[in-house]
Amino acid sequence: MSENFEKMMADYANRYTKVCVENNQIDASLFDEYGVKRGLRDKNGKGVLSGITNISLIKASDTKDGKVIPCEGQLYYRGYNIFDLTAGFRTDNRFGFEEAAYLLLFGELPTKEELQEFSKVLGRNRRLPTNFVRDVIMKAPSKDIMNSLTKSVLTLASYDDKVTDNSLENVLSQCIMLISVFPMLAVYGYHAYNHYECDESFYIHRPLDELSPAENILRMLRPDKEYTDVEAKVLDLALVLHMEHGGGNNSTFTTRVVTSAGSDTYSVIAAALSSLKGPKHGGANIKVVEMIHDLKQNVSDTTDEDQVRDYLRKLVRKEAFDKRGLIYGMGHAVYSISDPRAVIFKRFVELLANEKHEKKEFELYSMIERLAPEVIGEECAIYKGVSANVDFYSGFVYNMLGIPRELFTPIFAMARIVGWSAHRLEELINVDKIIRPAYQSIMTPKVYESLKDRSTLKLDTNYQKKLQLAMKGENC
Repeated sequence: MSENFEKMMADYANRYTKVCVENNQIDASLFDEYGVKRGLRDKNGKGVLSGITNISLIKASDTKDGKVIPCEGQLYYRGYNIFDLTAGFRTDNRFGFEEAAYLLLFGELPTKEELQEFSKVLGRNRRLPTNFVRDVIMKAPSKDIMNSLTKSVLTLASYDDKVTDNSLENVLSQCIMLISVFPMLAVYGYHAYNHYECDESFYIHRPLDELSPAENILRMLRPDKEYTDVEAKVLDLALVLHMEHGGGNNSTFTTRVVTSAGSDTYSVIAAALSSLKGPKHGGANIKVVEMIHDLKQNVSDTTDEDQVRDYLRKLVRKEAFDKRGLIYGMGHAVYSISDPRAVIFKRFVELLANEKHEKKEFELYSMIERLAPEVIGEECAIYKGVSANVDFYSGFVYNMLGIPRELFTPIFAMARIVGWSAHRLEELINVDKIIRPAYQSIMTPKVYESLKDRSTLKLDTNYQKKLQLAMKGENC
């Protein structure tokens, strides 16, 4: 495509974007007039009830005497408190991904024999079609690994003779396969990008059946395939904590919506990936890392609470970093007093920080976690408390593990696909009805005008000539 054509298209898009905006703006007051909850949430942040699930529960408040009282955040997987679940496998000093995945998919904790069998099934499914890495992943590599991951998932559908078979047995088989290969698709996608776009060495390490997903991620990512037990255990914990979070989060709701349309598993998961990659959903931990970097550039002494507090105040006042008025990693749509995932994660982040000699950095994060709610409370009118969410620490952990930022959100996806799979199965088993919410139309009827009677858009003569030449494919 010629440079002149690209300039022409940029000019065209600029001109007609204005037209598009003029004809699509809606008076904000109409949302209140018609009782429409923007983002399907009311002004107090409570979501519109749109379904029933038995997969997980998020609790952030109690009701007493008709009043809603915030409480310490709680998260349950299939009825089991996340604190108890994670403490169980940590006490046994084993990895928890397989147990948590089994629980979410099948609704009950596995026996020792069932867990061993499930782990073997996941291991045996860590296979890609012959030449898939060469023919798909290495072709057209992208810095956006979420796009690369989505492309690979959709392409895998071409290798499945039963792609459109939505029987529960087949869907379960497809989901388990995708859960197993997600780390390969993402890590190999990164290596392809790092080689072809960044001119670095290219290597592909095969995963081992007997290793956990966390161990295999580190094994495949690192040139020497080496990792410590603490590194793998902390990454495993991160995967478990990101695995599921209710049916109302954007990517899980997307999973439900596309499943309800009768689409195949690959298309459903690709849609969920497209939702998760949005910076308002899965990309928050990257923003935390970038924010901390900016803080260090603008605060001379990061151990001085007054200086750090002043920087946080500038963030909220839209005077620092990206000037959006946000302290990234702080606050959650549901939790107010605490995010249980962040509470659990922080304990083990400190262990990793000590191993990596990053205690000073951990102390900075801890200071921000303590000061940020105070600053936000002073500067903003908020309807509920603010606390650190799980993304506040996850980026720090991934940095310490040497995981490139391009893989931060894909790692989230490696975990959350388990929750997506559980919700897809629950939707297929129970509902079998397409999700189709209503939209209030405010359109006014218009009289059709013939083409010759319509007013023309005032374009200068020179631009019209350029446009005509470009449409003919000529150099302008």
